[in-house]
Amino acid sequence: MKVVEFFFDFGSPAAYLAWTQLPALCTEAGAELVYRPLLLGGVFQATGNRSPAEVAAKGRYMHRDLRRYAARYGVPYRHNPHFPVNTLLLMRGATGLQMHQPERFADYGRAVYQAMWVDGRDMNDLAVVAEVLAAASLDPAALVALAGRQDVKDRLKAVTTEAVERGVFGAPTMFVGDEMFWGQDRLDFVREALQRGG
Repeated sequence: MKVVEFFFDFGSPAAYLAWTQLPALCTEAGAELVYRPLLLGGVFQATGNRSPAEVAAKGRYMHRDLRRYAARYGVPYRHNPHFPVNTLLLMRGATGLQMHQPERFADYGRAVYQAMWVDGRDMNDLAVVAEVLAAASLDPAALVALAGRQDVKDRLKAVTTEAVERGVFGAPTMFVGDEMFWGQDRLDFVREALQRGG
Protein backbone atom coordinates (compact mmCIF):
# COMPACT_ATOMS: atom_id res chain seq x y z
CA MET A 1 0.00 0.00 0.00
CA LYS A 2 1.12 3.56 -0.72
CA VAL A 3 2.12 5.50 2.39
CA VAL A 4 2.42 9.17 3.27
CA GLU A 5 4.55 9.91 6.34
CA PHE A 6 3.53 13.18 7.96
CA PHE A 7 6.12 14.74 10.25
CA PHE A 8 4.44 17.45 12.30
CA ASP A 9 4.52 19.62 15.41
CA PHE A 10 1.42 21.30 16.84
CA GLY A 11 3.37 24.56 17.03
CA SER A 12 3.41 24.90 13.24
CA PRO A 13 0.32 26.55 11.72
CA ALA A 14 1.35 25.19 8.32
CA ALA A 15 1.32 21.68 9.81
CA TYR A 16 -2.21 22.37 11.05
CA LEU A 17 -3.33 23.22 7.52
CA ALA A 18 -1.66 20.08 6.14
CA TRP A 19 -3.34 18.03 8.89
CA THR A 20 -6.75 19.27 7.70
CA GLN A 21 -6.09 18.15 4.12
CA LEU A 22 -4.00 14.98 4.24
CA PRO A 23 -6.67 12.48 5.40
CA ALA A 24 -8.92 13.16 2.39
CA LEU A 25 -5.96 13.33 0.04
CA CYS A 26 -4.74 9.93 1.23
CA THR A 27 -8.21 8.40 1.10
CA GLU A 28 -8.64 9.54 -2.51
CA ALA A 29 -5.24 8.09 -3.43
CA GLY A 30 -5.80 4.82 -1.54
CA ALA A 31 -2.79 5.63 0.63
CA GLU A 32 -2.11 5.11 4.32
CA LEU A 33 -1.40 8.27 6.32
CA VAL A 34 1.26 7.69 8.98
CA TYR A 35 1.53 10.41 11.61
CA ARG A 36 5.08 11.10 12.80
CA PRO A 37 5.10 13.52 15.76
CA LEU A 38 8.43 15.30 16.16
CA LEU A 39 9.84 18.19 18.14
CA LEU A 40 10.28 21.12 15.80
CA GLY A 41 12.57 22.91 18.24
CA GLY A 42 14.91 19.93 18.11
CA VAL A 43 14.83 19.98 14.31
CA PHE A 44 15.64 23.69 14.25
CA GLN A 45 18.49 23.19 16.70
CA ALA A 46 19.97 20.33 14.68
CA THR A 47 19.67 22.03 11.29
CA GLY A 48 20.27 25.69 12.12
CA ASN A 49 16.80 26.57 10.82
CA ARG A 50 14.49 28.95 12.66
CA SER A 51 10.85 29.96 12.73
CA PRO A 52 9.61 32.42 10.08
CA ALA A 53 8.20 34.37 13.02
CA GLU A 54 11.77 35.32 13.92
CA VAL A 55 12.12 37.23 10.64
CA ALA A 56 9.65 40.13 10.81
CA ALA A 57 8.94 40.54 7.09
CA LYS A 58 8.72 36.78 6.51
CA GLY A 59 6.47 36.37 9.54
CA ARG A 60 4.03 39.03 8.28
CA TYR A 61 3.94 37.39 4.84
CA MET A 62 3.43 33.91 6.29
CA HIS A 63 0.43 35.08 8.36
CA ARG A 64 -1.25 36.40 5.21
CA ASP A 65 -0.34 33.34 3.18
CA LEU A 66 -1.68 30.94 5.81
CA ARG A 67 -4.98 32.83 5.80
CA ARG A 68 -5.10 32.53 2.01
CA TYR A 69 -4.61 28.77 2.17
CA ALA A 70 -7.13 28.33 4.97
CA ALA A 71 -9.69 30.15 2.81
CA ARG A 72 -8.80 27.98 -0.18
CA TYR A 73 -9.17 24.82 1.89
CA GLY A 74 -12.37 26.06 3.55
CA VAL A 75 -11.04 25.51 7.06
CA PRO A 76 -10.95 27.85 10.07
CA TYR A 77 -7.63 29.41 10.97
CA ARG A 78 -6.60 32.13 13.39
CA HIS A 79 -3.06 33.07 14.29
CA ASN A 80 -2.48 32.15 17.93
CA PRO A 81 -1.90 35.32 19.96
CA HIS A 82 0.23 33.31 22.42
CA PHE A 83 2.67 32.10 19.73
CA PRO A 84 5.32 30.76 20.05
CA VAL A 85 4.21 27.83 22.17
CA ASN A 86 6.51 25.33 23.84
CA THR A 87 5.09 22.10 22.44
CA LEU A 88 7.29 19.58 24.28
CA LEU A 89 4.46 18.31 26.51
CA LEU A 90 1.94 18.36 23.66
CA MET A 91 4.21 16.38 21.33
CA ARG A 92 5.06 13.88 24.07
CA GLY A 93 1.32 13.49 24.61
CA ALA A 94 0.80 12.76 20.91
CA THR A 95 3.66 10.27 20.91
CA GLY A 96 2.42 8.57 24.08
CA LEU A 97 -1.11 8.15 22.74
CA GLN A 98 0.21 6.85 19.44
CA MET A 99 2.25 4.25 21.32
CA HIS A 100 -0.18 3.25 24.05
CA GLN A 101 -3.71 4.43 23.15
CA PRO A 102 -3.76 4.85 19.37
CA GLU A 103 -7.55 4.92 19.31
CA ARG A 104 -7.45 8.32 21.08
CA PHE A 105 -4.72 9.85 18.93
CA ALA A 106 -7.10 11.46 16.40
CA ASP A 107 -9.27 12.98 19.14
CA TYR A 108 -6.18 14.43 20.78
CA GLY A 109 -4.87 15.88 17.52
CA ARG A 110 -8.21 17.52 16.75
CA ALA A 111 -8.48 19.00 20.23
CA VAL A 112 -4.95 20.40 20.30
CA TYR A 113 -5.01 21.81 16.78
CA GLN A 114 -8.46 23.36 17.35
CA ALA A 115 -7.25 25.00 20.55
CA MET A 116 -4.01 26.20 18.99
CA TRP A 117 -4.96 27.45 15.51
CA VAL A 118 -8.71 28.05 15.64
CA ASP A 119 -9.59 29.07 19.20
CA GLY A 120 -6.32 30.84 19.98
CA ARG A 121 -5.94 29.22 23.40
CA ASP A 122 -2.77 29.66 25.45
CA MET A 123 -1.32 26.17 25.21
CA ASN A 124 1.71 27.28 27.23
CA ASP A 125 -0.64 27.26 30.25
CA LEU A 126 -1.06 23.80 31.78
CA ALA A 127 -4.48 24.74 33.18
CA VAL A 128 -5.66 25.65 29.68
CA VAL A 129 -4.22 22.43 28.26
CA ALA A 130 -6.10 20.49 30.94
CA GLU A 131 -9.36 22.26 30.00
CA VAL A 132 -8.84 21.51 26.31
CA LEU A 133 -8.14 17.83 26.97
CA ALA A 134 -11.02 17.40 29.40
CA ALA A 135 -13.42 18.96 26.86
CA ALA A 136 -12.31 16.25 24.40
CA SER A 137 -13.02 13.54 27.02
CA LEU A 138 -9.31 12.98 27.56
CA ASP A 139 -7.89 12.61 31.07
CA PRO A 140 -5.37 15.45 31.57
CA ALA A 141 -3.59 13.85 34.54
CA ALA A 142 -3.26 10.53 32.73
CA LEU A 143 -1.90 12.26 29.65
CA VAL A 144 0.69 14.20 31.65
CA ALA A 145 1.77 10.93 33.24
CA LEU A 146 1.93 9.27 29.83
CA ALA A 147 3.99 12.16 28.46
CA GLY A 148 6.45 11.69 31.31
CA ARG A 149 7.21 8.04 30.53
CA GLN A 150 10.77 7.37 29.46
CA ASP A 151 9.74 5.22 26.49
CA VAL A 152 7.61 8.10 25.21
CA LYS A 153 10.41 10.65 25.64
CA ASP A 154 12.80 8.28 23.88
CA ARG A 155 10.41 7.72 20.95
CA LEU A 156 9.85 11.43 20.36
CA LYS A 157 13.58 12.04 20.45
CA ALA A 158 14.22 9.11 18.09
CA VAL A 159 11.63 10.27 15.54
CA THR A 160 13.05 13.80 15.66
CA THR A 161 16.57 12.45 15.10
CA GLU A 162 15.37 10.18 12.27
CA ALA A 163 13.63 13.12 10.61
CA VAL A 164 16.79 15.23 10.68
CA GLU A 165 18.83 12.33 9.30
CA ARG A 166 16.36 12.04 6.42
CA GLY A 167 16.73 15.72 5.57
CA VAL A 168 13.83 17.29 7.46
CA PHE A 169 14.43 20.91 8.47
CA GLY A 170 10.89 22.10 9.23
CA ALA A 171 7.25 21.14 9.59
CA PRO A 172 5.16 19.92 8.02
CA THR A 173 7.28 17.49 6.05
CA MET A 174 5.75 14.62 4.11
CA PHE A 175 7.47 11.61 2.60
CA VAL A 176 6.15 9.41 -0.18
CA GLY A 177 8.75 6.69 -0.28
CA ASP A 178 12.08 8.50 -0.28
CA GLU A 179 10.68 11.65 -1.84
CA MET A 180 10.42 14.54 0.63
CA PHE A 181 7.96 17.44 0.48
CA TRP A 182 8.18 20.37 2.88
CA GLY A 183 5.28 22.70 3.55
CA GLN A 184 1.51 22.48 3.36
CA ASP A 185 1.74 24.26 0.00
CA ARG A 186 3.35 21.14 -1.47
CA LEU A 187 0.33 18.87 -1.13
CA ASP A 188 -0.26 18.84 -4.88
CA PHE A 189 3.19 17.29 -5.28
CA VAL A 190 2.31 14.70 -2.62
CA ARG A 191 -0.83 13.88 -4.60
CA GLU A 192 1.16 13.56 -7.82
CA ALA A 193 3.70 11.28 -6.17
CA LEU A 194 0.90 9.01 -4.99
CA GLN A 195 -0.64 8.98 -8.46
CA ARG A 196 2.70 7.85 -9.86
CA GLY A 197 2.57 4.95 -7.45
CA GLY A 198 4.63 6.40 -4.58
